[in-house]
Amino acid sequence: MSDLKEIKNFSYGLEKIFPEAEDFLPILGTDYVEMYVGNAKQAAHFYKTALGFQSLAYAGLETGVKDRSSYVLVQDKIRLVLTSPLPVKDGSNDEIIEHIVKHGDGVKVIALWVEDAKKAWEETTKRGAESYFEPRLEKDENGEVVRSGIKTYGDTVHIFVERKNYNGVFLPGYEKWNSHYNPPSCGLKYIDHMVGNVDWGQMNVWGKFYREVMGFAQLISFDDKDISTEYTALMSKVMTNGNGRIKFPINEPAEGKKKSQIEEYLDFYQGAGVQHIAVATDDIVFTVSEMKKRGVEFLYVPGTYYDTVSERVGEIAENMDVLKKHGIMVDRDDEGYLLQIFTKPLTDRPTLFFEIIQRKGAQSFGKGNFKALFESIEAEQARRGTL
Repeated sequence: MSDLKEIKNFSYGLEKIFPEAEDFLPILGTDYVEMYVGNAKQAAHFYKTALGFQSLAYAGLETGVKDRSSYVLVQDKIRLVLTSPLPVKDGSNDEIIEHIVKHGDGVKVIALWVEDAKKAWEETTKRGAESYFEPRLEKDENGEVVRSGIKTYGDTVHIFVERKNYNGVFLPGYEKWNSHYNPPSCGLKYIDHMVGNVDWGQMNVWGKFYREVMGFAQLISFDDKDISTEYTALMSKVMTNGNGRIKFPINEPAEGKKKSQIEEYLDFYQGAGVQHIAVATDDIVFTVSEMKKRGVEFLYVPGTYYDTVSERVGEIAENMDVLKKHGIMVDRDDEGYLLQIFTKPLTDRPTLFFEIIQRKGAQSFGKGNFKALFESIEAEQARRGTL
């Protein structure tokens, strides 16, 4: 993704222009997602084995980095960075340690690829964003990168990455990670959207942040009538940038008879953060089949869901019996249909999970599946004793 021309010509399959979004912050795509984890080396092995990522780059003791180790994984357009602290006396990695102690393994950085990282920082901070770090130039023998950062909900940050003058494997300070173990891809293509969970009454606050500070537009919103079951409810707003490549749904709890999945997340993550990463595939049956072979567990969808789904979504190309076998859900909007499925949490804490999504024209987020999905989540909450 370091070729600027390539990204401008690349179709994400979901790209759509939203004229109501302001254009002071052009975003070319998601550059990388960085997670702070307890053991980056072992986490990298999991994401390679279970989800089909492959080795890309590494930074650590062997590359002159003394306070952390970072493994960079790649699958098509997705780059995932896994970072763990190393013991040092100068406190340079206290932020990483505190993040892991408080949140467990979780997303720290959502990095956005921009043409001008200095301007992105200036435009967002003058509109009210709190700086994470000022623009800085990073160099090595492969060229230079400019990065800057702002804070968002919880301890999550956005880092703006300008890499048009860089030809290295990832970033300065990283070396190519040569590994003989690179399992085949599971067919993941790119990040479709990333969902943030925030506390009571904070959804509108962060919707306003993305609108006023980053120039995003509201694509769609769901209230507790849209997203509810007999027991729990939540509300959500989907914010998008002008070219539609970046989509951030923001969830908050809503009143219900029992504790919602958002409340459970906030309890175990100890604050706001990224709930799930939705990754796109061109063949969801293949992707899910591969992941199951590799040990990934998915939410169980009640078999009764499939009794009426054909009436609701109409004709589709896929075999409904095969979708039912794997628990893959279907929904339709005015522009087509989509197929989606959700993993169980990928960590001991019931926090971060992945969504696998295949779009067949649909631009929506599976509203027709919300009730079945949340009943599945409630069943898992009941098993954990947190409902």
